[in-house]
Amino acid sequence: MKHIAIGILGAATLGLMASAATAGTLDTVKAKGFIQCGVSTGLAGFSAPDDKGDWKGLDADFCRAVAAAVFGDGSKVKFTPLSAKERFTALQSGEIDLLSRNTTWTSNRDSALGLDFVGVTYYDGQGFMINAKKLPGVNSALQLSGAAVCVQSGTTTELNLADYFKKNKMEYNPVVFEKLEEVNAAYDSGRCDVYTTDQSGLYGIRLTLASPADHVVLPEIISKEPLGPAVRQGDDQWAHVVRWTYFALLNAEEAGVTQANVDEMKTSNDPNIQRMLGTEPDGKYGSDLGLSNDWVVNIVKAVGNYGEMFERNVGSGSPLKIARGINALWTKGGLQYGPPIR
Repeated sequence: MKHIAIGILGAATLGLMASAATAGTLDTVKAKGFIQCGVSTGLAGFSAPDDKGDWKGLDADFCRAVAAAVFGDGSKVKFTPLSAKERFTALQSGEIDLLSRNTTWTSNRDSALGLDFVGVTYYDGQGFMINAKKLPGVNSALQLSGAAVCVQSGTTTELNLADYFKKNKMEYNPVVFEKLEEVNAAYDSGRCDVYTTDQSGLYGIRLTLASPADHVVLPEIISKEPLGPAVRQGDDQWAHVVRWTYFALLNAEEAGVTQANVDEMKTSNDPNIQRMLGTEPDGKYGSDLGLSNDWVVNIVKAVGNYGEMFERNVGSGSPLKIARGINALWTKGGLQYGPPIR
């Protein structure tokens, strides 16, 4: 009976996914007039509401970029805050159209869970944060044997934590919570010695603690965490729209097209820029995607290029002040690379 029940549940899930995909997400989104975008419940720099309730961050801005590509208006988006446990079901069931929530691209998620990742908007890796006043002299994760470690359930973080301590023959006491806010509160109150998550997240969480200066992010990176947006499998047109929104952000930065100069750049004689901005005679790169030919112009006007998004939300213009590092363009020694629009 147990196997029958599991089979029925699996068939029902696949049926929901197939139904959502068959309807055509782009057409559904256009008909309702907005994109429903799944984000975190609050992670500084990536997706978190400000004191006015407006969602800010790299992931939130990516949602706006997709809305701008589809509607010519980056405000045509509604945000659904989701825990790590809720996020995949929300996408599979059609509750959201797009998941843009500091989510790691893995083989299991890209296959068995019925998701399609469209790119890596932030290359990250898992790290550890400690209260240096409580653990004086600790400057390496290899000194953490026997520690109580705060971690969020339903994440690759939880799995990587177990792998790291097993590999290094160390003991630890996991202190596990489903919601990010619960993990933050437990660590800040001293219920655990260590906080582990993506290193970018640690820098953001550190700013929210009662005494940020007391806390130190250790140097070790113990995993690859390519974070990026995902859509449901089986809807190629929608996947293309979201994927090429990401590529457009990168190509705009590489070409020097910014929020401030995009209108001026529409008069450029550079064929690459003409194709990108929809001014090439008889160009149809937007219509190929089911969008207007000025789709990239609309994206850049709404959120800027990728570099502007990065610096504003997590980089030098933000409280996090994270260096571009491997998230720089390929032309500057990084991994970010956008295929050509042509």
